[in-house]
Amino acid sequence: MHTLSEPRPGEMSRPNQQQEPAPLGISPWLSSPAHRPPLRVGLLLDSPKLALFSSKIVKDIQASNFAKVELLVYRKAPTIQPTASNSTRSPLGGLRRRLFDPRLRKRALYDLYLRLDHRMKPANHPLDQRDCSDLLAGIESIEVEPIGKKFVHRFPEEALEQIRAKDLDVLIRFGFNILHGDILKTARYGVWSYHHGDNDFYRGGPAHFWELHEGSPLSGVILQVLTEELDGGLVLCKSLFATLPTISMSVNRYAPYWGASDLVIRKLNELHQFGWEHLEKNALSPAPYQGKRKLYRLPTNSDMVRWLAPVFLKKAIRYPFRKPTVQHWRIAIRNNSKRLLENGDDLDGFRWLDAPKGHFWADPFGFEHGGKNWVFFEDYSYEKKRAGISCAEVSPEGRLTSPTVCLENADRHYSYPHVFRAGVDIFMVPESYDSERVDLFRCEEFPNKWVHERTLFQGRFVDTTIWQHDGLWWMMTTRVEPDPRAGCLLLYYCESLTGAWKFHPSNPISTDARNNRGAGRVFYEGDRLIRPSQSRSPIYGYSFSLNEITMLTPAQYSERVLTTVTPESWKGYCAVHTYNRTGNIEWIDGARITPLKNVVRRQDRKS
Repeated sequence: MHTLSEPRPGEMSRPNQQQEPAPLGISPWLSSPAHRPPLRVGLLLDSPKLALFSSKIVKDIQASNFAKVELLVYRKAPTIQPTASNSTRSPLGGLRRRLFDPRLRKRALYDLYLRLDHRMKPANHPLDQRDCSDLLAGIESIEVEPIGKKFVHRFPEEALEQIRAKDLDVLIRFGFNILHGDILKTARYGVWSYHHGDNDFYRGGPAHFWELHEGSPLSGVILQVLTEELDGGLVLCKSLFATLPTISMSVNRYAPYWGASDLVIRKLNELHQFGWEHLEKNALSPAPYQGKRKLYRLPTNSDMVRWLAPVFLKKAIRYPFRKPTVQHWRIAIRNNSKRLLENGDDLDGFRWLDAPKGHFWADPFGFEHGGKNWVFFEDYSYEKKRAGISCAEVSPEGRLTSPTVCLENADRHYSYPHVFRAGVDIFMVPESYDSERVDLFRCEEFPNKWVHERTLFQGRFVDTTIWQHDGLWWMMTTRVEPDPRAGCLLLYYCESLTGAWKFHPSNPISTDARNNRGAGRVFYEGDRLIRPSQSRSPIYGYSFSLNEITMLTPAQYSERVLTTVTPESWKGYCAVHTYNRTGNIEWIDGARITPLKNVVRRQDRKS
């Protein structure tokens, strides 16, 4: 489960075809099998310069087989008459305004914070601007001077008539201010707009700043249909991302903005295939607002001091005593006990196993073969800064006999060794995020000789899990574009293990950081089918849950949580993110924050 970058979803009938998986970097929602005219889309823009995440959305629409941008609606820039005050301004004048204008002075610390935050901004940031004139070339456009005061914009009737004449299905808002009036009704299915923030907790802005300020474990993004009521529109979908342990708003924004850039193309795809009633049925139900403030605004000086002063004070106190630490993983076994779902909250009996010095062990997958019990696991080397897959026989007493590496590659980092049977053959699908593909290996000689059988997918995927149910093969995998923080859990199925995998119409199964990654093999508990999932909130691999799959057909999928296990059950542990079971043997893993010197060999510390 560890990657190198971590410490590791009417009037139209349902089609009978499925989409095929997309290659690396391409949205899996670009193709609709429905034989209907393309959706007609309009864009509300301030200029041809768009944020990178917005340009990706436009590219996806134009690359799809079911939607086309038919109209660009530009906001006419206000005319500013030159005056002495705005034609002779100097940098010193700007400084004086911040110091002496009370309205600006009370946010002076936030202004300084933005300068620091700009220096911390990652490369390829979703809010970086790009001139998209080439992307938008050849599309009809109009320019509108909106009517309104301050933050509210209304459209003049002449502009509304021009927009209505294009017979648009959807308008997507990338510009203008808060919209009121008939512009909200000019497209058949309304004006769609992003809100970067979980609308149940954060209304206002700045986006993904207050989550850091208040220590919220999640940073959300919604796609909504705008109405006259601010924040009261139909929420078509929501994605939740882990808030990062940082003071940088730009760093925290990276995954939510990029990770939610598929929301528009997903919902347009569903609209084209299944109709508006489908989107309404699957929209999020309204929930009471739970934010600590009625409306979040730019932070004041006192807001900044209350937040950053304790942070910097703690850093100053700890600085002289700082020591390199790591999230050190171990695996644990419980043998001949009642199983977890039978035990309820009883977690007694797990025994933690130590890896050799300079290594950690994680992602244990038990396996029965030749009348013996075995375990396959990620074997990470601190010296090499990568992992291979190791295996060991499990003695009747629950000890590992002669652990040995069974799959490694000097150019690859392997983890999550999902081992399973298909007839007389044994297969493994290890995670290899850095290879940008999902590979299937077949066992030629158990347990140490594995050969590459085929590549299942091209792309960045993690925690791939395969199982059989009702005569079909099923696969869940998490697409992580552009990085592991932006996870989207996808479901595929096929008639044979080496056949063409079909994209399930319920995708995505989850875009919630608390359950959008696998945590082990899908298994039966009596007549119930159980999917383990892991949470990366508040930290990576924090907990795992066992979910009952209540519906699994080529047309439908649903699940419900049965139990969640957190690391607090074991003293000193901060994460526990894998659960597997073979017969009477259960396997988990867990991590502790550990001084680096305690887990590496002396020569490794020197290197």
